[in-house]
Amino acid sequence: MNLRDVIDAIFYILRTGCQWRNLPDSYPPWQAIFWYFSKWKKSNIFAEINIALNKLDRKNNGRDENPAIFSADSQSVKLAPMIWENRGLDAHKKVNGRKRQFLVDSGGRLWFAKVHAANIHDGAAALGFMPDIICQNERLVKIYGDQAYAGVFADEIEKHKIKFEKAAKPESTKGFIPVAKRWVVERTIAWSNFFRRIVKDYEYTVTSSVGWLYLANIQIMLQRIYSTDKI
Repeated sequence: MNLRDVIDAIFYILRTGCQWRNLPDSYPPWQAIFWYFSKWKKSNIFAEINIALNKLDRKNNGRDENPAIFSADSQSVKLAPMIWENRGLDAHKKVNGRKRQFLVDSGGRLWFAKVHAANIHDGAAALGFMPDIICQNERLVKIYGDQAYAGVFADEIEKHKIKFEKAAKPESTKGFIPVAKRWVVERTIAWSNFFRRIVKDYEYTVTSSVGWLYLANIQIMLQRIYSTDKI
């Protein structure tokens, strides 16, 4: 089986949001595509490819391949019916589903993602990034985030000599105001609207949910690196 056909089929599902069984006949059997997707997500292949492409794109733009600054934010999304694993209610946003955690660099590239029940606090959930932050990037010196990350997460990263800086609009302002350094992560979250598979969460496992988030960034990076067409 041609692995290019497998990748094309996975990207087709990512873009269109179709069910596995509804893959067009022009692709290999859906069972084979699903097998490869499951194998690659469990072996962390998507995460590794994602990081490699992020580094290549930064290098092509004259940047050090490892970022010195990250921005953190979360997105609460509805979960498909009849799925109960890692489901919770985000009372603030009134969303019954899951929450996605994003760590992006100054160019909006997604480096690390986590998915969990929506009722878990951002700061506590973001502690799951610590192994990635410590092991993957020795150059990191600062992480921007809102008030939700200013507690246990900020305390933990500062133990590793990484500064946390709260990025929020002035309390005196009203309406939508782009926040310096933090708007890039909000833009990255908005890019998910281009990929129907992740407009909401349709996955039984959070491992699959994270895999699709990495695949979305992978496709964006491939377009930046190898094509003049931009999303």
